Amino acid sequence: MEISTLAMYHCLAFVWYFFIAYSITNIRTEERPSEVFFYGGQWKYLTVLNLVLQAVFYGVSFLADVLRLIKKLRCAKCAISSRDLLFSVLAFPVSAFVSISFWTLYSYNRELVYPKSLDGVIPLWLNHAMHTAILPFAVLEILALPHRYPAKKKGLILLGFVSFLYISWVLWIYSVTGEWVYPLFALFSPAGLAAFFAISLAIIISFYNFGEFLNRITWE
Repeated sequence: MEISTLAMYHCLAFVWYFFIAYSITNIRTEERPSEVFFYGGQWKYLTVLNLVLQAVFYGVSFLADVLRLIKKLRCAKCAISSRDLLFSVLAFPVSAFVSISFWTLYSYNRELVYPKSLDGVIPLWLNHAMHTAILPFAVLEILALPHRYPAKKKGLILLGFVSFLYISWVLWIYSVTGEWVYPLFALFSPAGLAAFFAISLAIIISFYNFGEFLNRITWE
């Protein structure tokens, strides 16, 4: 794909994610259903954090494209390295995890992850923008241009560290409020919850490996 075409695509994707993140983070407090507690705001939800992550990633991608167009190759090289690291370690695996895990649990029992009361607050198109469209965007990014993955050990350590930070954030919120970010967690014993987190980590690592595999067979 031509650099100018990539720049246009990345710019539009950045604007889209910025708009979606803005829309969901600016829902008025009085509109929130009783199941959604205030502590941590929208920043306790992996879905919302992922939207911000995608906006940052596409912003960096657009910057890299612009720097290549204006022949600032030294700066472009740094931006491309940041772009590829963000995509390989976070943007692709987190998007895949959010989309697939959400719809799997939603199909089983939506009240565990997305109570029906949210339908009156979050329109259907916004739900699909947050939980459905993110996966095709991530796959399209791999098909649009090659990404350089880090050494496997480095990539998995970074992904594991970010996962640990989010789990710690969820546990901190529970310790302060006595409420779980997702109702699903209330069903588990401490050992069961630890197992659930371990399985979730294994799943997101598998998405990392799948992204790396897809990138390799597409471009090598």
